[in-house]
Amino acid sequence: MTVSRKKHLWTVSILYSIIAVLLVISILAIVYNSNSQSPPDQVEEAPFVESDEVYLHSEDSVVVLPYIEGKEEPIMLPIEKVLFEYVEVKDSCGVHFEGECVIVRASPSTEANVVTRLRDHVILKIDGRVENEGRTWYKIIFDEHLRYPDRVVGDWYIASEYVDVLLNEGDKTVWEDGSTTTKKHIIVDRLKQELHAYDDTELFMEIKISTGLELTPTPAGTFTIFKKTPSRYMQGPLPGFNDYYDLPGVPWNLYFTQGGAVIHGAYWHDSFGLKYSHGCVNLSPEDAKLLYEWAELGTKVMVK
Repeated sequence: MTVSRKKHLWTVSILYSIIAVLLVISILAIVYNSNSQSPPDQVEEAPFVESDEVYLHSEDSVVVLPYIEGKEEPIMLPIEKVLFEYVEVKDSCGVHFEGECVIVRASPSTEANVVTRLRDHVILKIDGRVENEGRTWYKIIFDEHLRYPDRVVGDWYIASEYVDVLLNEGDKTVWEDGSTTTKKHIIVDRLKQELHAYDDTELFMEIKISTGLELTPTPAGTFTIFKKTPSRYMQGPLPGFNDYYDLPGVPWNLYFTQGGAVIHGAYWHDSFGLKYSHGCVNLSPEDAKLLYEWAELGTKVMVK
């Protein structure tokens, strides 16, 4: 059968059109698939793995170390944020600074300036950690009300080998955490300078203490523990007095009056059995920790 030239050209043009359409569809399909897939350099997020440090997460803030001779520029280090953590100074100097004290520095480096020296049993809140010089440094934070805030200048860093990390839930108050119905009660005897703690009629603790001096007596009466905090910064003088003191990291605090009377540990003296304080009830740090962990919000305190 003979096919006319006109019909032959028409058939060829139809075939070319079909091929062109198929080619366009193929190109579009390739482009679509390419856009819908992750780029080759994108790494999938690693699956969650439990570890002993799940309470840590990284923070974008950095610390800039002061210029050190021999280095061309300051060092910038990332700070890892640490949640609800406290540290307790260990193996440091005694109540009268006898022995070698743990040093606080202005930056996380042994070449940084010394800020202060800390005695044993000081408890401080930390705001993060930094790795430098092959060791871990903790950044100290004071986020409480300070009577004399100008005394705290610059940053505080302490090397991890000089402290124990305390995982503590931090401040607890009756208005945020509620109080419990408890038969626990504490008796403070100002005459004998003794403290007795009972759970109903069962004796939990009997220890020597130091209550307030004659000009700053511990108030008498029946009170209730309404706040607990593992660390507080105590500063003086109090209004109307000239007695200077500056005590960071006072440990294991049980508040029982709105006027500031607190049962707490004292790392700056060991005169328990004698009046010594500005109105608080002083215990040894070891006894204060035991009482702190035992006492609940709502525990009665009877001072006689």
